[in-house]
Amino acid sequence: MKIEELTPHQIVKELDKYIIGQDRAKKMVAIALRNRWRRQQVEDDLRDEIMPNNIILIGPTGVGKTEISRRLAKLAQAPFIKVEASKFTEVGYVGRDVESIIRDLVEISVQMAREEKTQSVKNKAYELAIERVLDILLPPISKKTKPVGEMNESDELELRHQRTREKLRAQLLKGALDKRQIDIDVPSDNMPMMQIFSPLGIEEMGLNIQEIFGGMMPKKVKKRKTTVAEAIRIITQQEAQKLIDMEEVVRIAIRQVENSGIVFLDEIDKIAGGSSGKHGPDVSREGVQRDLLPVVEGTSVITKYGMVKTDHILFVASGAFTVSKPSDLIPELQGRFPIRVELNSLSEDDFVRILTEPKNALIIQYKALLKTENVEIKFTGSAIREVASIATMVNSRTENIGARRLHTIMTTLLEEILFDIPEKKYDKISIDRNKVKSTLKSIVEDEDLSRYIL
Repeated sequence: MKIEELTPHQIVKELDKYIIGQDRAKKMVAIALRNRWRRQQVEDDLRDEIMPNNIILIGPTGVGKTEISRRLAKLAQAPFIKVEASKFTEVGYVGRDVESIIRDLVEISVQMAREEKTQSVKNKAYELAIERVLDILLPPISKKTKPVGEMNESDELELRHQRTREKLRAQLLKGALDKRQIDIDVPSDNMPMMQIFSPLGIEEMGLNIQEIFGGMMPKKVKKRKTTVAEAIRIITQQEAQKLIDMEEVVRIAIRQVENSGIVFLDEIDKIAGGSSGKHGPDVSREGVQRDLLPVVEGTSVITKYGMVKTDHILFVASGAFTVSKPSDLIPELQGRFPIRVELNSLSEDDFVRILTEPKNALIIQYKALLKTENVEIKFTGSAIREVASIATMVNSRTENIGARRLHTIMTTLLEEILFDIPEKKYDKISIDRNKVKSTLKSIVEDEDLSRYIL
């Protein structure tokens, strides 16, 4: 579905398929996504003035903050990158600087645009690949061909050659030659190793060594023995790359980043507060915020594809904010995240729904995994309720890790079954409340043990 067809209600409906609860957060991101399309419809002189309303999602781990953003980007078919704010350091410290976020986002966008263009030239590339494979199977005997009426006796060989080629083409298209072995030319990846010293990392330099030294180091090819079917696949890719206009791909990619790009900044609470001129490992926290500020409010970042403006990129930040508060961020950065949404902790009822309702629910996943061994597994309603109850209890007694607790409980519950299945050859397995209780009883009752295992 295209973004123009997605109303906020439809966006929330799509998010509901994967995320349980958190209605207000879904509503806010749905509005933010629809506003991206609305901005594109505004007249040119006002369009550049409309800035995205960046969002901070506040809530404990495992309640759906990351999943909301990931599914949103998939819906929008927009360039999307998820990064941990705690990975970055201010300029001058060893580590990645915040501008690398935009460089990585552009790389993702270029890849998306390239794949889209590849799809559009796929048929043409396939036709060219067939011709190249036919040339390998039956090398041409003459560069020039004459019309049939002008052929003399010496041209009979050429005519026979063409008839043989057409027969081979028919066999090739039918798949009769798929397993036949042939030699093809593929690019050699043996690049000379170089040590480059730079204040920026090699990924920051944005240099393509092959392009710089293209004249001195022509691309080498090597022979590779492969089947005809594999050769057609490889050569189709090679021909598609030749048919694609990379300049247009880059233009589309940069436009997509500047108008539709989404950056998800996780763990933003880890760079909030705590510095205030003190020494120690957190000395660069406020520095990271100050480096992040121009990127969020709008600047131009140098990438290997050219300058990219960040003015209209949507930034969605998230954090648990257990130690710090959003107000501990520097005031300028707070102002760039005008929308704040608090996500709710998950209840026992939420866990029951998480286990059963989403398209990728844990129980659906385990059913699919065991189906590969021809085993049907069934969970009774009381068993699901018991798993949800244990998850809620363990979260309240130890660290609250939200829905991620369900993964640890389900893994422990099914450990023996998953281990024994290939040898014991079950047909059907039923998990009821008693099975859940008996399997997890000793771990749940021993608080020290549950801290380690669950």
